[in-house]
Amino acid sequence: MAQLVVRNLEERVKERLRRRARQNGRSMEEEARDILRKAIMKKAPNPAEEGAGTQIAKLFSGLEMDFNIPELRGYEVHPVNFEE
Repeated sequence: MAQLVVRNLEERVKERLRRRARQNGRSMEEEARDILRKAIMKKAPNPAEEGAGTQIAKLFSGLEMDFNIPELRGYEVHPVNFEE
């Protein structure tokens, strides 16, 4: 098993960890291990894997849309002019 030393931990964070560990019936060390395990296991979205459009399309998946939304890659972006 590996060991990890966390230096310069704010007193406020340490106290909250102590309270959380007490509430869960664990030592501070076990509580910290559990927090780290859960944080690492969450799959963070990789922006390089999916574009914003793909992520937005996922939000609307399952809503029975019967048309495709075209990709807008390669189009030149122009700023909006509100003066006209």
